[in-house]
Amino acid sequence: MKRVLVIAYYWPPSGGSGVQRWVKFCKYLPAEGWQPVVFAPENADYPSLDPSFEAEVPASVELLRGRIWEPYAAYRKLTGAKSTQVTEISSGKKSWKQKLSLWIRANLFIPDPRVGWVRPSVKFLKKYLKEHPVDAIVTTGPPHSVHLIGQKLHRALGTPWIADFRDPWTEMYYLKYLPMSAFTWRKHRKQEQAVLDECSTVLACTPLVQEDFQARTSTPVACITNGFDEEDFTGPAPLGDGLFNITHTGLLAADGNPETLWKVLGEMADADQAFREDLRLRLVGKVDREVLEAISAAGLSANIVNLGYCDHADAVREQRAASVLLLPLRNDPQYKPILPGKLFEYLAARRPILGIGQSDGAMARVIAESGAGETIDWDNATDLRSFLEKAWEQHLKGGVPPGIGNIERYSRKGLTAELAALLSKVEKMK
Repeated sequence: MKRVLVIAYYWPPSGGSGVQRWVKFCKYLPAEGWQPVVFAPENADYPSLDPSFEAEVPASVELLRGRIWEPYAAYRKLTGAKSTQVTEISSGKKSWKQKLSLWIRANLFIPDPRVGWVRPSVKFLKKYLKEHPVDAIVTTGPPHSVHLIGQKLHRALGTPWIADFRDPWTEMYYLKYLPMSAFTWRKHRKQEQAVLDECSTVLACTPLVQEDFQARTSTPVACITNGFDEEDFTGPAPLGDGLFNITHTGLLAADGNPETLWKVLGEMADADQAFREDLRLRLVGKVDREVLEAISAAGLSANIVNLGYCDHADAVREQRAASVLLLPLRNDPQYKPILPGKLFEYLAARRPILGIGQSDGAMARVIAESGAGETIDWDNATDLRSFLEKAWEQHLKGGVPPGIGNIERYSRKGLTAELAALLSKVEKMK
């Protein structure tokens, strides 16, 4: 069996969407003739934990760990911040301590605060690979400093290397909030271009990101999207509670706060007491304070069911029991090419999806092609009301029917077969 080294920062016990792509690939790669060897941090400062993902990793996967130094403990101590989420970067007014910390993060940790993991990882993996060679290397970012590990190993050993981008690098929306100097910005661009040009193949997870990279490098650029694991959705769907549940799973950030939606729901509740009594806004995951305040301002505080962070299995159960699945994107033009990982699980849940974002973006394309729902602009109150009224009418008739669109192309097993074919192609580039 051929061997592939996967270098990933996010790995169990990490929670969140960043860990799932390669946990699922590694789950199914052995059946495709590839044995994964995973290198991950030993002591990472993860923003959320979900040990349940550990059960997804086959015992045959070889796991290597390397210690990492990260500055986030010092950041939290200095600023009083409670997390390391992107919302700490992009949200509103900041104290002088926060501004100083952001300047240090932006200009001294390039490309990101995990860059201190590069040198010791390269030293360890060079020795390991000489004694235990592999047929290919994969790096998956963000954090994009992980790609610098693959770059140095590829230069030293010549092993074929795939650079997997779960999100863009210099085109990522939140970089605009970092107070980067012109020198720092040029260094980001230079590092990104070197990775694109030197790797054997670039792997994107959305078609629009693939198109962007193809315009900037002569290196082959493949696209394998995220997806859903059929095994997570086996068995009958959970019985509903008879209420009209609009459910969101995952991080609901302030810069993706669908304020117009809350106002429309508030108006519908004011006009219809039965709607008010049945409506539940089920929030599964971290929710920024600004979102909860906007819901309350719309007169819907009594309709909130805030469950906080749940493990993956519980989140899937919530998805499958929903009347409507809510998926607002961040309200930023640079978010247009992004496909949120939860989108594919929403598809597998077979519940109607209310996407909020650009109608010509990557997410809108997938929802439309799959016949899974609608994508409506953030401020389009008319279309939001129309969608919700139809869903409410279906609820009154006995429940919103399941979706029947074609979503098989997003199966994790099928996507892993595509990855295995790509690995075999890259392996021949020695």
